[in-house]
Amino acid sequence: MTNAVFAPAAEITRWRNSVVVAYGASGIAFSTWVSRLPAIRDGLDLTPGTVGLLLLCMTAGSFLSVSASGLIVLRLGSKRTIQIGSIMVGLGLLLAGFGTSVLASPVAVAAGLAVIGLGTASWNTASNVEGAAVERAVRRHIMPRLHGSFSLGTVAGAGLGAWAAGAGVPVFWHLAASGLVVAGSVATAAAWFRADITPVQGERPFTASGTDTFEDPSTGPIPIVRQTDAVPEQPLDSKRQIALAWRDRRTLLLGVLVLGLALAEGAAGDWVALALADGHGQTDAAGAAGYGLFVTFMTVGRFAGTVVLDRFGRVPVMRWCAALAVLGLGLFVFAPVPWLAYVALAIWGLGASLGFPVGMSAAADDPVRAAARVSVVSTIGYGAFLCGPPLLGLLAEHVGILHSLLAVMVMLVASFLLSPVARKLPAAARSVGAGIR
Repeated sequence: MTNAVFAPAAEITRWRNSVVVAYGASGIAFSTWVSRLPAIRDGLDLTPGTVGLLLLCMTAGSFLSVSASGLIVLRLGSKRTIQIGSIMVGLGLLLAGFGTSVLASPVAVAAGLAVIGLGTASWNTASNVEGAAVERAVRRHIMPRLHGSFSLGTVAGAGLGAWAAGAGVPVFWHLAASGLVVAGSVATAAAWFRADITPVQGERPFTASGTDTFEDPSTGPIPIVRQTDAVPEQPLDSKRQIALAWRDRRTLLLGVLVLGLALAEGAAGDWVALALADGHGQTDAAGAAGYGLFVTFMTVGRFAGTVVLDRFGRVPVMRWCAALAVLGLGLFVFAPVPWLAYVALAIWGLGASLGFPVGMSAAADDPVRAAARVSVVSTIGYGAFLCGPPLLGLLAEHVGILHSLLAVMVMLVASFLLSPVARKLPAAARSVGAGIR
């Protein structure tokens, strides 16, 4: 995997657009099955606890995949990882839909969700590596907008899910069609991925000059290290790179920072529709629309995030995100009337919007170690994103779906306190051979 990108500007633009497609398709895949979760629950006659166990199957596949994602990306490259992952997700959607509408089998649905989890986790890690490479190539904050493309995909998927639920479209046909679109679009877009390509002599170098700086308002101008400024070192094998990343203090703290905001996002994805239906007396279609509202405002936050980050820097923005997520989540749980719960979802969505993109950008500050460190932060963040919601389902058996969401606030407070760790890594620490701190 290369550490510098050499390509004409037109190819960089096509590369960026193809990565946008990959992020968007991932969002469609996720919100497709999430938006139909009430229908899956009703079709299989499940309780909140059994829904949590069903989600745990996806979590198991996802956590296995994300734990190995660093090795997978380092060995296969981000392009092949994304292609394989998207195909697996498409097949998993097909199986989950077939298990719901045709077999009426929780086991078949669980197997489909497990396959979705296996494909999604490594796909998302590889997308973050690819996206961080694009961000370095264009030399400005674009990771929030890439994740905003994921959110746009979730908005589109949630909208189609709300329509499908209201129109009574069988879960099988809905999930099967979405799976085909996801796999086909990503396979086509992947032709333009460049993070794995060896630089070609004579093309325009997208590396920084010795006087270039990257402006972060929370720290001031920071020099960008040229590839030629790096201290040569012997290449490490994949396992050694991953092991060193797991010993890096900043990387681990970034993982915990992302964990809280990822849990807030994941809990909304898996439980908002059901919480609106069971806790606030809304219909299944209104529950799916509520989730659509959440991801809409999360999308707004991500597209606005580039401007906000350029102006204020990572640290203040992360503090405000954690605070807004706490406010929105608390208001959603204790809203006395349904309309106020929808207002709370908008606030909650804004708060949860920038945790993942900022965490991934910060993990990739050192391009030489980007794949390994992004995989570590992804493992921790996705662990919360995936493991937290099923555990909330078990907690909901005792306190109800709404009040179980209050457990998320503990980790949001931790994210608030750890915001300074997202500060831009100084040039000296980003150079090759900086060591493990």
